Amino acid sequence: MPHKLVILDRDGTINRASDEFVKSPEEWHPLPGALEAIGRLNHAGFHVVLATNQSGIGRGLFDMAALNAVHAHMLKSLAALGGRIDAIFYCPHAPDEGCTCRKPAPGLLQQIAERYGVPLTGVPYVGDSLRDMQAAQAAACNPHLVLTGRHANLAGQPLPLEFPAATQVHADLSAFVDRLLGAAPAASA
Repeated sequence: MPHKLVILDRDGTINRASDEFVKSPEEWHPLPGALEAIGRLNHAGFHVVLATNQSGIGRGLFDMAALNAVHAHMLKSLAALGGRIDAIFYCPHAPDEGCTCRKPAPGLLQQIAERYGVPLTGVPYVGDSLRDMQAAQAAACNPHLVLTGRHANLAGQPLPLEFPAATQVHADLSAFVDRLLGAAPAASA
């Protein structure tokens, strides 16, 4: 059971997001420093888990084999730098399917809590969108927004009021890890 857990979004947080969806390994491009940041988390004793909406499946844009190929490529790229992701939780549903796992609903995060047998209170959830922050708040995680994806335009500005008040903002995943690891000794007591 992990005592040190970080939950990450995928597109816009670890890799470049695409309005056309990431449908193949060739379309998956890591953001600068993101894979190294995950490796630093691992080396500091953190378990890293993904929670990602993948509505391209529900929309018929790609299938499970394509998603698995993207994730295999991501994990191989990460392993080459000494990092790992312990588990990947994803919502395959289209926005109109009314599921409980599509962020901003907290279902994926609740699945992680169940799988690992830990409460998520205070667990960092890092994502690039409002819906990520809303899901984090609904699951009692600490919301961390990175400005590498959907809300990059918010750099240097106050967050809009619809963001949870506790949202912490970071330039990118590496900056989040810098802050977390700087605070890790006090937080791991």
